[in-house]
Amino acid sequence: MWVMRQAGRYLPEYHEAKGNRDFFECCRDPEVATEITLQPVRRFAGLIDAAIIFSDILVIPQAMGMTVEMVEKKGPHFPNPLQNPDDGQYGQVLAKNVDVAAELGYVYDAITLTRQKLEGQVPLIGFCGAPWTLFCYMVEGGGTKLFAQVKTWIYKYPEESKKLLAKIADICVDHLALQVKAGAQLVMVFDSWAGELGPSSYRQFSEPYLKQIAEKLPAKLQSLGLEKVPMTVFPRVLGTHSTLPATWVIMWLAWTGCMIPRRLSRFEATATLCSRAMLTQGYCMAPRRLSPRPWRRW
Repeated sequence: MWVMRQAGRYLPEYHEAKGNRDFFECCRDPEVATEITLQPVRRFAGLIDAAIIFSDILVIPQAMGMTVEMVEKKGPHFPNPLQNPDDGQYGQVLAKNVDVAAELGYVYDAITLTRQKLEGQVPLIGFCGAPWTLFCYMVEGGGTKLFAQVKTWIYKYPEESKKLLAKIADICVDHLALQVKAGAQLVMVFDSWAGELGPSSYRQFSEPYLKQIAEKLPAKLQSLGLEKVPMTVFPRVLGTHSTLPATWVIMWLAWTGCMIPRRLSRFEATATLCSRAMLTQGYCMAPRRLSPRPWRRW
């Protein structure tokens, strides 16, 4: 079992390691990122079955040339989000030749250092945001309840949206591959805002780019002389209309959705472990004497 955001501000030792640095400064310092990654493994020794590297999904928009700030108690903020395809910034972001190794080298340094310090205690997970979720942030400029801007984008500028989503997906492939090269033993793709799309829109603006990652990442790893690793996708609040390929080891849905059985590879134990940890909020709040076992029906 591992816990979403298991390393972070709820731990007093996190604040000690963070000091006066802002969030992204911590991400960019491999020593600090490693220390924060290891903190929950130490504190909950024997209870945590994996470490997930301390980083953020929004390092990809940063690598693409956009400014992203982490505002205390508010979350991520883009001072200059994408307005429309003619605003100049869209063209710059789309045309930029992103050297992922150079732009995000601090992530890979942190992964290598973390693997060394873990000494095989637990596996290390690398991750990225899904293209649709990253696109949402790049257009909305931060968190939102309505997602009005990005929904307007996909209806007014569908082709321009798809071009940028495809570019983001290719950068995700490179980023995940380099994380594996650095030492990540599993990778995860977070599609946090998949639930903002209806079935038709999801099949146009999210699913194709998750498939793009699933199809291209194994080939990218092979080109680097690396073995395949388990790949997990988390499309939050998504119904049963997804037809993601079985290349994904498991499809992990939030407590508001349901678990869709996937073909499991030789990494079945890892997949089962991840799925069994996905309890609903209601089960987590239930009295211990009820001893719920919701995963038995999976």
